[in-house]
Amino acid sequence: MSARRIFARPARFAAIAPYVWMVLFFLVPFAFVLKISLSQTAIAQPPYEPVFDLTAGWEALKAAFAALGIDNFRLLVSDDIYVFAYVRSLTVAVTATVLLLLIGYPIAYGMARLPKRWQAVAMVLVIVPFWTSFLIRIYAWINILQHDGLLNQILLALHLVSQPVVWLSTDTAMYIGIVYSYLPFMILPLYATLAKMEPMLEEAASDLGAPPWQVFWLVTFPLSLPGVGAGVLLCFIPIVGEFVIPDLLAGSNSLMIGQTLWLEFFTNKDWPVASAAAIVLLVVLLLPLLLYERLQKRQLEQGR
Repeated sequence: MSARRIFARPARFAAIAPYVWMVLFFLVPFAFVLKISLSQTAIAQPPYEPVFDLTAGWEALKAAFAALGIDNFRLLVSDDIYVFAYVRSLTVAVTATVLLLLIGYPIAYGMARLPKRWQAVAMVLVIVPFWTSFLIRIYAWINILQHDGLLNQILLALHLVSQPVVWLSTDTAMYIGIVYSYLPFMILPLYATLAKMEPMLEEAASDLGAPPWQVFWLVTFPLSLPGVGAGVLLCFIPIVGEFVIPDLLAGSNSLMIGQTLWLEFFTNKDWPVASAAAIVLLVVLLLPLLLYERLQKRQLEQGR
């Protein structure tokens, strides 16, 4: 047996493995959620109907398929609670992602310009928060932002405020928690892109008479767009469905879609409506991914 045949089969399995993974852990669960979203709520176990019984025969399966409908999706469009939850989630995600980009880009740019021996140290400092439990870090922010917490003590000691400021249960506290938690996800792809950039390009632009701000906007920033896109997607997509941070730090006046899903699943026991809301959320989040993929293809075509 030739060496090519020996290594051909493992290579073929390695190529098929990602597709098998996607089918088992994405498409199959998605099919279950889609089926539940087309069902009706019932006081039963499981809390929806119809339930497919493969042993009941083809006629029973046809009757079960006929009982499916899109009433839950109509409810999402007609009920202001769900519409506002989606709008608020998208608004919070866009605002937080912009803040993360404004804060993360200078940090990543500074890291990429450090001497090589200090870049590793800076990288470790960015990754260190991941060594602690996410939930513990959010609870730490509750202690910092509470009425007699560290932040108010510092502000009072510096005479910046005359009385403690209310931070908890506000959108400000929520944005602080989100930006703190997701900042590494913005910095790392930006740093990876900026670190690979040739400094000679910026030097050539400076030699041609371009001021520093023009060098940045015409050379550095356009070349870092792949990192910007990756960082934006890594932050925007999970923030839209964020549950823990808004639930612990923000007020309960207006819920995000993650909190709405939790209430529908575990409080109202309305699995069909919750599944329909999850399906719509998935479709909404696919749009930026498709847009990013199209922009990547366009850049590759232009590069050729």
